[in-house]
Amino acid sequence: MARSTPHAHSHAHPHAEGEPLYRRIATKLLGELRDGTIPPGERLPGERQLADHFGVSRETVRQALEVLRRDGLVATDRRGSHATLPGLPMEWPASLTFPVGARSADRGATARTTVAWEPPPPGHAERLGLAPGRPTLVHRYWSASADGREVRTAVSSFSAVALAEVEELARYRDRADGRSAVELRRAYDWMRRAGLTLHHRDTITRIAETPSVRVTRRVHDQHERPLEITELIVDAQQDALVYEFTLPAAV
Repeated sequence: MARSTPHAHSHAHPHAEGEPLYRRIATKLLGELRDGTIPPGERLPGERQLADHFGVSRETVRQALEVLRRDGLVATDRRGSHATLPGLPMEWPASLTFPVGARSADRGATARTTVAWEPPPPGHAERLGLAPGRPTLVHRYWSASADGREVRTAVSSFSAVALAEVEELARYRDRADGRSAVELRRAYDWMRRAGLTLHHRDTITRIAETPSVRVTRRVHDQHERPLEITELIVDAQQDALVYEFTLPAAV
């Protein structure tokens, strides 16, 4: 196998000195495949995205992929390269369903969702890097518990980056009339399939003199680019508020 290019070696780390850079990148990529960052069977990001992710040249990425292909850990076909590690694809943690706070359908709750192409709510534009008044895809969610005692309302805004890189989201622009029912529950899965590594931060604050809370979720990618913001209001009408989530076991 050919040696890495001088450009690639300029990004080398001081540790593991003596080991070819492409082998170190192959090891790092294999680690991300095993920890579920790229689930088994899913398409890997393109060479350019991987090069940016690891801070190396595309030639180094190409050599690293060849190492994994030779070991039977990656396969390449007309759709691109994908992981072939044993095991079922890892499901996205239930705590990251879209939007934050969305209920499971089997709990007897009622829900409504719409999308609109309009300027985002105050505060969202600046956080998403949008010019004031610039429209974007805005998703609204409303649900009530089976007994009517807990109402949840959420407003989500997507950045220009998310719409440019996630084809499934971009398709909604022409259908975002603010009235039609829509289903964006797989939004985070679509982002991951587009090669975006998602980082989220959830802030939970109590709304003064009410039994309600506000949950603000901010999501960005591996390049620190903002992707989405959701503000959820939970009006519980009771003293105890439960924020429930589930994380899958390691496989």
